[in-house]
Amino acid sequence: MDKTYQPEQIESRWYERWEADDRFAPSGVGEPYSIMIPPPNVTGSLHMGHAFQDTIMDTLIRWRRMQGRNTLWQVGTDHAGIATQMLVERKVAAEEGKSRHDLGREAFIDKVWEWKQESGGHITRQLRRMGASVDWSRERFTMDDGFYKAVQEVFVRLYEEELIYRGKRLVNWDPTLHTAISDLEVENRDQQGQFWHFRYPLADGVTSDAGLDHLVVATTRPETILGDTGVAVNPEDPRYASLVGKFIELPLVGRRIPIVADEHADMDKGSGCVKVTPAHDFNDYEVGRRQGLPLINVFTQDASILARAEAFDIQGRPLPEIDPSLPEAYAGLDRFEARQRIVADMEAAGLLERVETVSNTLPYGDRSGDVIEPLLTDQWFVAVEELAGPAIAAVENGDIQFVPKNYENMYFSWMRDLQDWCISRQLWWGHRIPAWYDADGNVYVTRTEAEARDKYGLTAEVELTQDEDVLDTWFSSGLWTFGTLGWPEQTDELKTFHPSSVLVTGFDIIFFWVARMIMLTLKFTGEVPFKQVYVHGLVRDGQGQKMSKSKGNVLDPIDLIDGIDLENLVEKRTGSLMQPQKAKAIAKATRDEFPEGIEPHGTDALRFTFLSQATTGRDIKFDMGRLDGYRNFCNKLWNASRYVLMNAEGQDTGTGDEPVELSLADRWIVSRLQQTEAQVTRAMEEFRFDHASQALYEFVWNEYCDWYLELSKPVLWDDKASREAKRGTRRTLVRVLEAILRLAHPMMPYISEEIWQRVAPLAGKASGDGSESIMSEPWPQAEPEMIDETATHDIEWLKGVIVAVRNIRAEMNIAPGKPLEVLLTKGGPTDRERLEANRPFLAKLAKLERATWLDDPAQAPLSATQLVGELEVLVPMADLIDKEAELARLAREIDKQDKLIGGIEKKLSNESFVAKAPEAVVEKERGKLADFQATRNLLVEQRDKIATL
Repeated sequence: MDKTYQPEQIESRWYERWEADDRFAPSGVGEPYSIMIPPPNVTGSLHMGHAFQDTIMDTLIRWRRMQGRNTLWQVGTDHAGIATQMLVERKVAAEEGKSRHDLGREAFIDKVWEWKQESGGHITRQLRRMGASVDWSRERFTMDDGFYKAVQEVFVRLYEEELIYRGKRLVNWDPTLHTAISDLEVENRDQQGQFWHFRYPLADGVTSDAGLDHLVVATTRPETILGDTGVAVNPEDPRYASLVGKFIELPLVGRRIPIVADEHADMDKGSGCVKVTPAHDFNDYEVGRRQGLPLINVFTQDASILARAEAFDIQGRPLPEIDPSLPEAYAGLDRFEARQRIVADMEAAGLLERVETVSNTLPYGDRSGDVIEPLLTDQWFVAVEELAGPAIAAVENGDIQFVPKNYENMYFSWMRDLQDWCISRQLWWGHRIPAWYDADGNVYVTRTEAEARDKYGLTAEVELTQDEDVLDTWFSSGLWTFGTLGWPEQTDELKTFHPSSVLVTGFDIIFFWVARMIMLTLKFTGEVPFKQVYVHGLVRDGQGQKMSKSKGNVLDPIDLIDGIDLENLVEKRTGSLMQPQKAKAIAKATRDEFPEGIEPHGTDALRFTFLSQATTGRDIKFDMGRLDGYRNFCNKLWNASRYVLMNAEGQDTGTGDEPVELSLADRWIVSRLQQTEAQVTRAMEEFRFDHASQALYEFVWNEYCDWYLELSKPVLWDDKASREAKRGTRRTLVRVLEAILRLAHPMMPYISEEIWQRVAPLAGKASGDGSESIMSEPWPQAEPEMIDETATHDIEWLKGVIVAVRNIRAEMNIAPGKPLEVLLTKGGPTDRERLEANRPFLAKLAKLERATWLDDPAQAPLSATQLVGELEVLVPMADLIDKEAELARLAREIDKQDKLIGGIEKKLSNESFVAKAPEAVVEKERGKLADFQATRNLLVEQRDKIATL
């Protein structure tokens, strides 16, 4: 093995070898275990959330594969309708100076496929960098032919059962992209806005009980006044009881609109009166539905003012009896320009009562960055009520289990308050809706146009036009677990791997994806899509802030693996920012956080860091300190393995039938291995990856490396030790390390494979020619009969004595390599026996010249003392230290601490400092004070001990 661990030299080599050897495909034997990867967007790059999620899935798959399960990790990507269309549109505009409309639909779609073939594999290449052992031979794409067939089949069957329909409903509308978008694609941003309070005159000479001839309503969107169809007051509000059923004269438009009683109006807010615009507000839409109000749309798809409004009833049927006239002055104005004009006109008419500045939120399209409008449009919908019942029951009866269980409540709250699902999008890239229209507007929903003609007896003279819309990507991804396995064909893969075993996902898409998969999969297969849902938190930065480009705190997992210099890191974080001042602030923060850039850490260290922080359901504050620590852990394992190989290669490692003699240390480490194997396995079964990684870390670092390797040296390096004893220790060194590597493999696949190839032949596990792989080896099984409690107690005693001697060296400032005489006293017969049995270990690890049992404690010379239970460990001080010189040194150190303490106490006693400084700064100073005081106390204690010698 190389002297130093260099992950970049082993990772690509091993991944290419695994993939070439088809190691990731199902074995065909054993109980099936399958995971369907949440398909990343084909346009995407691997971000920290992906890397975290993929690490968890790969850990589960590698673990179950080693347990002998027939594992499938199904891989694939999502066509990402909006994101992909935008990307290719920009590419065409930059390279050809054309829009998609210039090209036409068919030619534009060809451009998208060209881009997909050339550049759409970026994120799958990054998945390989993370060590993902997915079955690449089965890679799917949500727009491939087989998946397209599944999507068509589901749409047609749902339509035939009247569970899909087309209607005019209110949706989130992106005026830039000209499409409906889902709630998940809406980004709510806090801002300072204005609240305009307007007077609406009462019609027909009516006045309120207070004698007012108007009502006051408030809005943040004055442009929607043009679409008002009512004013709501609370039915319990005595101020307006006499006005319910009366009318308002709508300003600027002249339309008479009714005053209705509805609980949506809050008596304690403002005037208690609320304008109702059902065609332009989701809450108002519900009020309109309850009150039977018409819907009047005043916006174009660009969110400009129409010349003539469009009026519909709540079912979306036209209302020709309503006058659609709008003031000519606003026709064609952008909504924000119209807002200014309308406010000015209301003020000129004496109808602006006041303007209030408020903090509110505005919805923005996460792709376009434009303000989203609720807009009345024709869309396709899934009627979800019938589908929701079985999906709720599947979780209630335990067919699907959420981990952690509390996320079931989130699931139920959504599922019991469902609205019909808008599944159409006004895009070109995506699954085009399989519906055809004739010249009279009749619709034919079939899999193909030919099927429509055949089914409905349409002649060639009847011209058919396919629906222009495509399906929401959540619709196609809702079929992911069974569509990827060949449905609607009853394939062997579908029979074997469905339902899948577990879904690994974030809580933020439980409704958008998890719930919809459950509904659609139950409907079309009669099975649940997965048996368990492991819900993880979000990966945040070290301060708990959400990672985002706008905050400039994004970490790229590939940069953490390969490293990146400071200037390139700064450029990545600020390159897309338009505001120079913000870019400058982010650049400074980046230089403060990473003054030397980011050093390479390797994939295994990053994976282990993710797993160590994978507490169930909680968000993760990604800790760079932990990443550094687990890179050191990889180095520790590498160096320990080099020590084992240097002492085992070319030597007798007990692979035959020759007798062996096991030392106390051998029996102890084998015993602890069994307990660790059980602990790690139990944690994996419970999805406690943090517990599994911690148990492995503690065993490898603190027990195998720090203690057992040291305890092996007195046997291996002692010429007097028997051949059987040396053979026993070599065998233990090798076999325990080989088991460690198998335990580590699901979490740290690269380093474990690299070392295992060298270690396994010494343990009789492999031929040494590289034809075998650790991933095909059995998962370590604990053997309870090999747990040796006596050895554990004896080793703990030995460690206690060694640590006691080391503590005395540190306290008395005695050089680590200076041989010491040690006296043991006040213990029992067992302590005395352990001393005699472990003299070689004590002499080697505690650097002892002599260890003597002292029967009479009163005969002890002046000594430094430590306790190990009732046992006293004494180190005589005569000739070990210069008492006066040491006391002088300690006096200087105590004086230094006094000055540091005095300086901070003076700062903290300054009331101005405490009042004005940030709380974090004050707490930092208090922490420093506590540290200095603790250091001083230790120095004083040490001085007092030496003074008594």
